[in-house]
Order: sequence, then structure tokens, then C-alpha cells
Amino acid sequence: MPETQHVSDGEEPNAGAEPHAEEDPHAEVHDQTPHPRFGPAGEEIRDLTPRERGRINRRELLKLAPVAVLGAFAIPSLQPPLLNTGLRFSDWTAEKLFGARRLEPTYSNSEVAPFDRFPYNYYDVLDPEVDLARWTLTVEGLVKRPGNYTLQQIQALPKVVQNTRHICVEGWDVVGNFGGVRGSDFLRWAGADLTARFVEFECADDYYESIDMATMLHPQTLFCYEMYGRPLDRGHGAPLGLRMPTKLGYKQAKYLVAIRVTNVLKNGMRGYWEDQGYDWYGGL
Repeated sequence: MPETQHVSDGEEPNAGAEPHAEEDPHAEVHDQTPHPRFGPAGEEIRDLTPRERGRINRRELLKLAPVAVLGAFAIPSLQPPLLNTGLRFSDWTAEKLFGARRLEPTYSNSEVAPFDRFPYNYYDVLDPEVDLARWTLTVEGLVKRPGNYTLQQIQALPKVVQNTRHICVEGWDVVGNFGGVRGSDFLRWAGADLTARFVEFECADDYYESIDMATMLHPQTLFCYEMYGRPLDRGHGAPLGLRMPTKLGYKQAKYLVAIRVTNVLKNGMRGYWEDQGYDWYGGL
């Protein structure tokens, strides 16, 4: 880098120095004025400021991953390894960006969609015909007090009501009203090992799911037994479902019948859709 000549107040530049040789009028002149750069569509390209870079959230980052490898999927032999690598990268990135105390937005009652506008997923209307009067939740694994817990016992714990957004991987979303007990409160009550890595869920309709312990302990994660101030109905997973506004809809297991606290997930039982190719973390 050329040395910069500092001139103090009142001093003539280059005082006492040899005069410059006469400048060549034909010498190339380099314009130091920055010129805008343009992309292939004519859009101006500019560098993001640090503040703007900080606004790129995790959801936007995760959207970039599949775009980067889209062209390579045209080669059949590369499709399976690329898919598996992409899913692992997505899971790894989502886990690193997950904030154990970062809350998803909550909404006022006026922003909540009417109950009849909250969709029933196709799989929800296949009613497994749970006997609600005899239902219990089996708790097992790394817990001090394993056993079968009634809905009344679960409802005796402090209730939390929240208005949060449900986001479905199929492309729709809706703000709803949900009530239940925090997953963290229930696990502490059952004496669960909170240093364990995972929690597995079994459902009455043969659906199954698993999540990491950090998500289970997130303050917005609920064992949900109410919607819109009413008992959870059969179409939405009565009598108890998992509600996590930090996750996509397919992670929200319904018709819960058992949970297991563990350090090792059962082979081939990571999640109903995950075992068919969806990413395991499923975070927003």
C-alpha cells in the first residue's frame, strides 16, 4: 500500500522536496470513484452492512441449502448421497442456530384464526378412536417416576395458554390458541433426567416422533390438551398432543400414548416422516 504523506496545518505539501517531473498528458488516469456492480438481470449488487447481515435469520439460511445443490440432482447417482448430506446439513445448521430461550412470536386474541378456520390435516381425521375415559400417558426411560399418568394428573400441573403460529410443511400456516402444561414442567415432575439427549413419542394412530431435549425444555413447548379454551377434540389429536411453535407441523405429534426419555433413539424410529426422508430437526 502506498505510504500516506501527512501534512500538518500551515505546511506546504512536499516542502523542500524535489519538484515532480512534468506529467505525461497521455498517461492513463485511474478513476478512484467506485462504480456500481450489476448482476445478470441488471440488478445492482452491493455489499451488505454488518447490521443487514445480522438480519438474515435461520429460516432464510436453511432455504439456501437446497438451492445450492439443486443442479446436481440431475445426476441420478448423486441423488441419494446429496439428499442425505443435505438433510444432515439442515439438521446440523438448525440445531446450531436453535435458541433454547429464544421465543417464537405470540399473537393477540384478535389475531387468532377462528377455530373453524384451523385446518384438520388429512391424517388427523383418521380417528384412532382413543378411549378417552381410560386413556393414560405411559412415561418410561430415564425417569425417576415412570408409570401411567391420567389426563387429570397432567391437568393438575400449571397450565400455560399461548397464541402461536402453526406452520405446515405443505405450505399453509395459521395462528391458533393452545393450552396445556409445559413439557419442562412435566418432565421435572416425573423426575426425568434433563441431561438426556432425546424424548421419543408414540401415538395411538401408529404415528411416532422424537425431538432433542433442548426443544423439549423450550418454554413454549407444551403437552397440549386444550384449543381455544376447550378440550382438544379428536380431529386435533385428543386427548393430548405435542405443541412446539419452534417446529414444523409434522413434528407436532398427536394422540400421545407414551413418551420415553433416552440417550439413544430406537433404530428406524426417529420419526414417521423423517424415516421417509424428511429432515429430523424440523425447526423454524
